[in-house]
Amino acid sequence: MTERARIVRQLRELQHIKLDGLRFRVIDAKGLIVGRIAADIATILQGKDKPTYTPKKNMGDVVIVINAAHVHFTHDKWDTKLYRWHTGHPGGLKSLTAVQMWEKNPTRIITEAVAGMLPKNKMRPYRMDKLKVFAGPDHPFTDFPLVPYVPKPRAVNIPGIGWPLPEGLQPMNPERYGFRVRASPGLAQLQQQALGAPPAAASTSAAQAAAPKAAGAPATGKAAASTSGSGSSGEATAGPRSAQVAAGAQSGIGLSGFEDLLTAAERAALASELQKEAAAGGSSEGG
Repeated sequence: MTERARIVRQLRELQHIKLDGLRFRVIDAKGLIVGRIAADIATILQGKDKPTYTPKKNMGDVVIVINAAHVHFTHDKWDTKLYRWHTGHPGGLKSLTAVQMWEKNPTRIITEAVAGMLPKNKMRPYRMDKLKVFAGPDHPFTDFPLVPYVPKPRAVNIPGIGWPLPEGLQPMNPERYGFRVRASPGLAQLQQQALGAPPAAASTSAAQAAAPKAAGAPATGKAAASTSGSGSSGEATAGPRSAQVAAGAQSGIGLSGFEDLLTAAERAALASELQKEAAAGGSSEGG
């Protein structure tokens, strides 16, 4: 079929479709993934993006896909994905790879993907008539009121077992949530960006700069009495305390909330380490 005959056929297919209230959605498929864009097209053809969606009515918009020859597959699907059909004769099972199908007719890649995502009922042929796929940027529907469609950005999953906490909400189990934050790389930085907090590197450097000042600053009140009574115990606890501040800053947790996010076992281990360091500092002073 020549290109002119294909265009005439696509225009004739719209004669039996009621176009009242329908939009002509234009999608530029250049650089898009076949499966993801096909899912969006299937949603539009069914009319699921409208508040008046009814499964038994053909109320989806007309979808015009351009640059269909510039789509992409993930992984090695260009060589492993097969398009099969049967001629009806014994041993007539035929197949083409995605690369061979692209060389033969690149528009069929999107057409087959969308047809497989639509419900298999009597409405599918009528919905497929509203799908117009073109390999290049040119199409014969320039005289119609066109509405461009921008696909939704892909949601990238964060590696790990945590998830960002919505703004204004507090975790019901702070200990468990703190464990998830520490076990999920990149989650703390994402949550800081959502809350508008300074980056972790800046908070870490600030904590490291403040640690020597806190260690060398004179104690006042009850802190001075406890420091004078314990000798160099204040100096011994300054090291782990600064490390604790730095660890909390790196994980996106401030000093005030870091201790609350520790588990009971972690608190006991931290207390034992502080006692050992205090004892070691006292013995060194005594020697």
